[in-house]
Parts: sequence; structure tokens; C-alpha cells
Amino acid sequence: MNQTRTQERDSHEGHKGLKAIPGGAAHPVCSVAFGVFVASIVFVSLAAAASVWDGVYTEAQAKRGEAIYYQRCGACHGPDLEGGDMTPALVGGVFTANWNDLPVSDLFERIRITMPLDQPSTLARAQTADVVAFLLKANKWPAGEVELPRELEPLKEIRIQALKP
Repeated sequence: MNQTRTQERDSHEGHKGLKAIPGGAAHPVCSVAFGVFVASIVFVSLAAAASVWDGVYTEAQAKRGEAIYYQRCGACHGPDLEGGDMTPALVGGVFTANWNDLPVSDLFERIRITMPLDQPSTLARAQTADVVAFLLKANKWPAGEVELPRELEPLKEIRIQALKP
């Protein structure tokens, strides 16, 4: 009888040849396998083409971007982001149609290089990312838990999609 219990314990619930760890702790082999499994899921979800519907910015980032927008962009694009005679709207159907199915990197670079019109290329990358986050929020795309990156490579993987997939 005692030998049977030892064999059951030593098999660690079906893992033949692995000794049980006192206190029911997981085997290092099981922990590593689980860690690899979780990392694979995270990698696959990040590697899959993301869209603005996936919560690609944070509320705090959009709030910072709102302050920058009203300081540096609002005079031309308006307090409601509706644009003006010579300036495009940054919200609504025309905006989403113009940017639909393009990567966020395109919008980011357009703002970073050409805006503000009277002082182009004066926004830092962090400021540009914050302004883009504000535009995403203003267009009612959801916030998430991770800030919008300020590097181009990850922004190339995020698609602007007018309609939720």
C-alpha cells in the first residue's frame, strides 16, 4: 500500500519519472511549459494585426494628448476637431474614410512631420503619440491598458478601421 502511494506521488499526476515537490508546488518543468504557453498566446495576439478597436492607447495618454491638441492644434482644427476652411476634420466619417485601413504609423508620421502647420516637426515623438491617442479617443475607438507606442515599427502593425471587425 505504501509503495502505491509513493508511485502515485512520484508520477506527479501522470508525469512519469518526475518527483513530486512537497506542498503540491508545480514542477519546474511544468512551470516552464506553462510560461512558454502563456508567452506564445501573448506573442500571437500581438503578432496578429491589431486595429484601433483593440484598445491601443490609454485614457491617461489620451488626456495628455488632449492638452497638447488644445495647445498646439486646436487653433486650426477647431475646439471640436471639426476642421475649418482649409483644415481637415480630425473626427467623423470623412476622417475615418480618409484613414481607413491605413496603419496608425501613417497618421503618426503625418502629424509628426507636418504639424503644427506654423511650426512643423516641433512635436516630440511622445507628444505625437499622445495626440494620436486623443484622436483615437475622439473618434470613439476604445482605450486599453497599454500606451500607444512612439516607435514606427509597432505602429505599422495597428490598422485604422472605420468599422469594428
